[in-house]
Amino acid sequence: MSSSDRKSGQFVVPGKRLGVIEEFMAGPGTFVEHGTIYSKTTGRALLDMLNKKASVYPLVHAVNTPRIGSTVIGEVSDVRNKNAGLRILIIGKRQLSGFFTGILHVSDVSSTYIETMYSVCKSGDLMRAKVVSCLNRTNHLSTEDKSLGVIYAFCSRCGHLLQLRREDMWCPKCANVEMRKVAQDYGSVII
Repeated sequence: MSSSDRKSGQFVVPGKRLGVIEEFMAGPGTFVEHGTIYSKTTGRALLDMLNKKASVYPLVHAVNTPRIGSTVIGEVSDVRNKNAGLRILIIGKRQLSGFFTGILHVSDVSSTYIETMYSVCKSGDLMRAKVVSCLNRTNHLSTEDKSLGVIYAFCSRCGHLLQLRREDMWCPKCANVEMRKVAQDYGSVII
């Protein structure tokens, strides 16, 4: 960036030269290569002459995607003997506009032995899980922590919201009893 181009607020694209490391420190939205500071993102350049810092503030925010360590809330879409599929609706505290899925394997449900996923969740349940890996573009989930598991469950017979009892789930409408791996705050989560 020549001295005549050096204005804060100038529109920049990735790879745009902003300055050198002898003149500025690299701030957010920038990267350094061979002593030169470049824009890492499309946005507005901020050249702070007082603090000698070059930054780029994005015009468009990045898409919220599941990452390893993210806590997600999803609707159980498919349950099989050894795994369940979830349609991810929320990552952290942000609702998604896109569509992501995750797989919860029976070995990642609890630190104790679980024989089948049918005792963990049913289709339509809402679950909170943690992303433990993203191999082959598949989000692998875990519910081993006490804060993770089913947060809302629905009766398999009548579709009514199940109530938590000591060891099981009970339907107040049809008196059906079912099993789930529930989160410690079951029924109190506001979505």
